[in-house]
Amino acid sequence: MTRAVLRYVAHTIRHAPEGGVTCEAFCVAEGCGAESGAHAEQTDAQDWALRHAGRTGHDLFRRVFTDHARVTREAWAPGRRRRRRRSEEGL
Repeated sequence: MTRAVLRYVAHTIRHAPEGGVTCEAFCVAEGCGAESGAHAEQTDAQDWALRHAGRTGHDLFRRVFTDHARVTREAWAPGRRRRRRRSEEGL
């Protein structure tokens, strides 16, 4: 029988500035479905929503901001105690 040894390794997730941020606006008026498309600048999506509202009278929009994230493994030091999971604490 083959056995495996598993070790809990902590990771962190942080914003990756090199990936940039995109902004989008979506009209949520019933039956509309118009969208600004992805923009690197928030003002471009915002301007689209203002123009769309002016042309159509629609006044409710969903805004989406998307960024990139980088996951890194935390350094592990020998002798460092690992954190206990809730399932191991009987919760």
